[in-house]
Amino acid sequence: MHTIITPERIELPLGAVLKLLGDWEDYQALSQQLGDRSSPRIKYRPGEIWLMAPLPQHGRDASLLADIAKVLLDHLDQRYDSFTPITMSLPLVSGVEPDYCFYIENWRSASGKSRIDWLNDPPPDLVIEVDVTNYTNINDYLPYKVPEVWLLKNKQLLVYRLQSENYVITKSSYFPKVSEIVQQCLNNCQRANNK
Repeated sequence: MHTIITPERIELPLGAVLKLLGDWEDYQALSQQLGDRSSPRIKYRPGEIWLMAPLPQHGRDASLLADIAKVLLDHLDQRYDSFTPITMSLPLVSGVEPDYCFYIENWRSASGKSRIDWLNDPPPDLVIEVDVTNYTNINDYLPYKVPEVWLLKNKQLLVYRLQSENYVITKSSYFPKVSEIVQQCLNNCQRANNK
């Protein structure tokens, strides 16, 4: 498959990442053209529009991480609300589509809403990202001040927490041993696939 971007069609081969120069209006037009499609994924940074066509591994790993988070939250009897897909956008500043997001401490602010007002509502407490194609940049979440981001890259979970104005790699504030749990689950999946 070839990369095609026209006013009528947007198609990228699986695993492709494409960076385009463009402004907020261009991003909005491409987002509208994509509609509710889950692929390609799209994000905006000032002056740049990024498109990415996820590989099947991306979806499997994102589902696994979300399932782990749900099991751990349920085990703790913690109320939460979760979303996928979702587009986070701040006009002229940022547009990003996390693989999964969870409202934990702020679950009441998101529960039952059909739309999140990114200018006024609190951000998700936890965002999950899987990066198979070098598309993810942790700093994409700084404008939203997401407190915690899990990034699975090269089969390793990195937990980033917002401290002051930057993200630092540390342990999860919700599940301190989540990196070990994820590694064990990934190893079990790998062994099962090799049988």
